Amino acid sequence: MVQCSFVSFGAFGERATVPGHSPDPRTSFVRLTPPPCGQPPPPHPVPWQHGGVTAATDSPLFPQAPDSPDAVLEGLDPEQREVATALHGPVCVLAGAGTGKTRAITHRIAYGVRAGILPPASVLAVAFTQRAAGEMRGRLRALGAHGVQARTFHSAALRQLQFFWPRAVGGELPQLLERKAALVAEAATRCRLRLDRNELRDVTSEIEWSKVTQTVPEDYPAAAAKAGRQAPRDPAETGRIYALYEQLKRERSVIDFEDVLLLTVAVLEDRADIAETVRGQYQHFVVDEYQDVSPLQQRLLELWVGERESLCVVGDASQTIYSFTGATADHLLDFRTRHANATVVKLVRDYRSTPQVVHLANGLLTQASGRAAEHRLELVSQREAGPEPVHAEYADEPGEAEGTARRIRDLIASGVPASEIAVLYRINAQSEVYEQALADVGVPCQLRGAERFFERPEVREAFVVLRGAARAGGNDALLDDAVDLPSQVRAVLGTKGWSPQAPAGSGAVRDRWESLAALVRLATDFAAARPQVTLSDLVTELDERARAQHAPTVEGVTLASLHAAKGLEWDAVFLVGLTDGMLPLTYARTDEQIEEERRLLYVGITRARRILTLSWALARSPGGRPGRQPSRFLKGLRRGGAGAASRAGTATGSVEGGSGPYRVPGTRSRVRRAPARCRVCGRSLTDPGEVKLMRCEDCPSELDEVLYERLHQWRAGQAALLGQPDYCVFTDKTLLAIAETVPGDEAALARISGVRARKLQQYGADVLALCAGEELPKTEEKET
Repeated sequence: MVQCSFVSFGAFGERATVPGHSPDPRTSFVRLTPPPCGQPPPPHPVPWQHGGVTAATDSPLFPQAPDSPDAVLEGLDPEQREVATALHGPVCVLAGAGTGKTRAITHRIAYGVRAGILPPASVLAVAFTQRAAGEMRGRLRALGAHGVQARTFHSAALRQLQFFWPRAVGGELPQLLERKAALVAEAATRCRLRLDRNELRDVTSEIEWSKVTQTVPEDYPAAAAKAGRQAPRDPAETGRIYALYEQLKRERSVIDFEDVLLLTVAVLEDRADIAETVRGQYQHFVVDEYQDVSPLQQRLLELWVGERESLCVVGDASQTIYSFTGATADHLLDFRTRHANATVVKLVRDYRSTPQVVHLANGLLTQASGRAAEHRLELVSQREAGPEPVHAEYADEPGEAEGTARRIRDLIASGVPASEIAVLYRINAQSEVYEQALADVGVPCQLRGAERFFERPEVREAFVVLRGAARAGGNDALLDDAVDLPSQVRAVLGTKGWSPQAPAGSGAVRDRWESLAALVRLATDFAAARPQVTLSDLVTELDERARAQHAPTVEGVTLASLHAAKGLEWDAVFLVGLTDGMLPLTYARTDEQIEEERRLLYVGITRARRILTLSWALARSPGGRPGRQPSRFLKGLRRGGAGAASRAGTATGSVEGGSGPYRVPGTRSRVRRAPARCRVCGRSLTDPGEVKLMRCEDCPSELDEVLYERLHQWRAGQAALLGQPDYCVFTDKTLLAIAETVPGDEAALARISGVRARKLQQYGADVLALCAGEELPKTEEKET
């Protein structure tokens, strides 16, 4: 789990550090006793111009706070303004993708605060991720709405729990369990069950789902069957593991993240005096992404709000993609039933995407079914026309990755920043082949969901040296020749690895440089917005951004799962691996599960501002049987109708878009290889790892261990020269295949999967020399 820091909880405690996590808990089995421990848009949509409205998702990097309440409303479109001025009674905002929902609700809070209607300390804005909460805090600060709390459900609940626990139960709050997997594994062992890594992950997810859906251990088998869940083990076994896991937590006086909400609800239900204290502190609530609320989060929200109705919720049923964790859009769709006097506002003006992208997204939802589809929003693009989305079909997954990487390289060469490009996939396991393909063409990338920007070691070091230089002022010799803030920052960060030119390749060295370069760009933008700022002002700004988790942009193509991409946007998006069995995933069997997979694709499509490519591969590996089908969700969306692909490109690089199929410029047809067979037993191979080795994993190998060790040492030297991870030279499986076959010439080396033409040209001579037992010149003596 990621370690996140939360600032003080208003009147309920001091600053604390807690781990971050998304699922939520349940309360019925916990007692409060001290523990022993569509339609296409108009051909030429005209952006709404009255009042100088600006794009909903664009804002100045360092805006000046509005000088009056009315100034807060400037630039909002009519529907956004209606949201911002609806400050009394329940409000439900149905906001489509890219329509400026965060803009609307933050301006609503700021307008209420600046007009004196909403006391800032009485407002609690709730988001679902630390990033979203941090963005809200940053926007509110820029609008002059200081003192408003913007938090996740978990962070708000934890502060209340920490503050009230001694009064409600006595003693200190039990320690928070940061990682539950080890305790789940121990519970399984005590049940005399052995879980492999995947089963452990899945059983842990089932426990989390049970708690957020208010399911006690003994009821798990029946509840899982009713929900149509695919249990990783026999449901009765999972229920036993769940029960023993809870017992182990009680014995060790620890709580998990699901228990944070569980216990907060229990305290508020059990102690009316504490509930009234909380309601006295917070009287106005705003909930973002309301379609993702779980039953327990809804229960906690109702306890916070009490009998009052000062509640504003924002959501889009078509973006409900977390039902597997217990989330449900029913709370959003039933809001008007629960609050008959609610003001309902629909935001459908899409400021993010071109009419072509919006048309595709609308078309996808016209095929949807179920309750969420009945309430879908028809988006209307407010942007100028752009290129048609491209549909690309490839022979195999490596070919798809290579073709995507080449197109990305060409986009960057044409002027699109790498940070404005994303490759999105269904599951994280798909990322590796794209990391490799991008490294092969020299394009840096960053994995979404990896380490937070402000927690990176190089960023922490940069903070230290910048703060030191700010304190030294004119006494720091580094700053003697620096005439302005950007040059001061460049001089200081130059001591930590920043340079005007980026290092070649990718990997750790490039990642470090990119982090420092992001700080340099931030300083440049800061100085441009406020010419008189000092280094001390920048340090203060960085501290504020770190607290809000408002990271600067890092140059590098983003690789992310569709779930991790929620709430983000890029100029160019590549949706890859779009085959039946991957999207929708094979285990999505019920109508509800299939529709959630469709909504996930909708989320992916609506991440793109202008350029969108959707691709799939007919086979998993080179030479494999081309038996895959494009995702059923693409049917009817491709130009030319449902059959537009017409198998028009079993060759790598076949693409369709605009008026029909065409081939990606610069790509070549791949010669169809014969199916790969094991060189030992002759069986057909489909697993990529076995294809690389040209043998079954279980078949005996004739490994030259000395050669294998020499290849490893050589690879490490090459990777160090390039500043890239070792696998960017050759993967372990490729080295193993070389050491087993010991090729004697280029033709034999080229037959090894993983040794493509570029690698053969770059490394072939060295590898063949090593295979022949020759000594290579020392790395530092070779030309680079």
